[in-house]
Amino acid sequence: MRLATWNVNSVKARLPRLLDWLGGAEPDVVCLQETKCPDGAFPVAEVGELGYTVASHSDGRWNGVAILSRVGLTDVTVGFAGQPGFPEPEARAISATCAGVRVWSVYVPNGRATDDPHYAYKLAWFAALRDVLADELRGGLPLAVCGDFNVAPTDADVWDPAVFTHSTHVTPAERTALAALRELGLVDVVPTPMKGPHPFTYWDYRAGMFHQNKGMRIDLVYASKPFADAVRGAYVDREARKGKGPSDHAPIVVDADLTPDDQGG
Repeated sequence: MRLATWNVNSVKARLPRLLDWLGGAEPDVVCLQETKCPDGAFPVAEVGELGYTVASHSDGRWNGVAILSRVGLTDVTVGFAGQPGFPEPEARAISATCAGVRVWSVYVPNGRATDDPHYAYKLAWFAALRDVLADELRGGLPLAVCGDFNVAPTDADVWDPAVFTHSTHVTPAERTALAALRELGLVDVVPTPMKGPHPFTYWDYRAGMFHQNKGMRIDLVYASKPFADAVRGAYVDREARKGKGPSDHAPIVVDADLTPDDQGG
């Protein structure tokens, strides 16, 4: 299975690039975040021409997640039990079973600032996600939780830790919330960078940030042991961040050797 995750920062704005990338990378399953597209307006026909079935969850202008699969898409769940809201639950999580693998696409709240109510919301959202993933792991299927987690796991995952002092994405509380997911038995599938020593996945649009590789690793793939043990390679597709009108994130691509028995088939 080739699994990918990508914060596209508007699927409609990025559609030509997305279609071109799908045709070149040929992932079996793709988790998208920040689709910013009402479910009824998602380009189902366009991605369908490339063989993908779509499960989408969006509330319009903001947020939005989706799973694209060409190996089956069943047992779709929108959101999750106990998901907190701000004040209402937002379109930040969707899960489905694809060829015997339980796949989640998540877009974790940003947090904005440490003194903002959105920060407390972010931590509550993480705690609720941990509870539901604990239940998912008991289901027995290989599991991959993919998406924009809006947390850099370590100081090595930001281009200059000093720049982020007192900022969100690097605080002890956020990193503790992320570590709580790993304590469930999930493994951080760290991709190979395509430039430099750090597998950054996000670069601000400000001039020079991308070309100077001043980025962050905030897009993650957290996998159960059966999935992680089957991984034979993973990389950040930095090429997808280049050119005219890109997302500010690059895709992560993971290749895993999963047999039908491994996948519950």
